[in-house]
Amino acid sequence: MRIFVKNMVCNRCVLVVRQVLERVRLNPAEVLMGAVELEIQPTKEQMATLNTSLQELGFEILDDRTHILVEQIKNLLIAQVQSGTITEHFSLSEFLGKSLHREYGQLSRLFSEVEGITLEQFFILQKVEKVKEWLVYDELTLSEIAWRLGYSSVAHLSAQFKKVTGLTPSAFKKLGIAHRNPLDNVRVHK
Repeated sequence: MRIFVKNMVCNRCVLVVRQVLERVRLNPAEVLMGAVELEIQPTKEQMATLNTSLQELGFEILDDRTHILVEQIKNLLIAQVQSGTITEHFSLSEFLGKSLHREYGQLSRLFSEVEGITLEQFFILQKVEKVKEWLVYDELTLSEIAWRLGYSSVAHLSAQFKKVTGLTPSAFKKLGIAHRNPLDNVRVHK
């Protein structure tokens, strides 16, 4: 049986959800970002306990196909950004279309309706958070960051970063780690 879990956006989330499942005695066959594969059908009591335990930690079991699909989209995009291997000519529509075997227009409309922002905005916000992470840890130059995240130039990265955060990358770097956002909480600032 497969269960979809909202807000699983990193490897630590996967670990925490696995621990909750084991505590509820639902030993999972597999725990991936956003999904859990169980070997057995849980009882209603186990599901209620699991749901309560997950909610206490900021997770939520999804039961609506629309929300499940949106969560899959978010997880794919977060994983793509976190990999740091986005090519300059990366196509969001091609990537999601191939990954989910659906038309991009349908995915885009659905995502916007549920999340209140476009897929492109969400993807940019994730990339900006990754830029923040790399700036704080000071392991890569801006040129290397731009290359790894598929920006055509440092100027393009800097312009997008400033548009989203209100700061240049160098100004942000001076401020430090206090201004980063959890990946599941990244939103457009108005």
